[in-house]
Amino acid sequence: MNWKKHSPQEISAKLHQGDKLAAEGKRQPEIARTLGVTVMTYHRWRKARAIQAATHNPPIQLQHDSKPDRVRALQLENSRLRRLVTDLLLEKMQIVELLNGASAQAVRKSKRD
Repeated sequence: MNWKKHSPQEISAKLHQGDKLAAEGKRQPEIARTLGVTVMTYHRWRKARAIQAATHNPPIQLQHDSKPDRVRALQLENSRLRRLVTDLLLEKMQIVELLNGASAQAVRKSKRD
């Protein structure tokens, strides 16, 4: 079989063309055939593009922000994450105390019997 390695530019161009075809109402097998790739390759490219878009750091809208704005945003995110961790630790401590209390009661009960 003759395999072709597509460059990132080719993949981007083909995905853009595929988006246009999808907007026209074409089905995925037709889109893949038009692009000259298999349906699975088309799916894999779309999935990789979605993951890349989701993990792109910093977000596109923050690229042109000034450094103080970026720092302020990171400080706000940091404080939210600290509160979240604190809440989770408190819940964990309550569960551990509850379990320790239940096991202590079971030990006391077994000693009585």
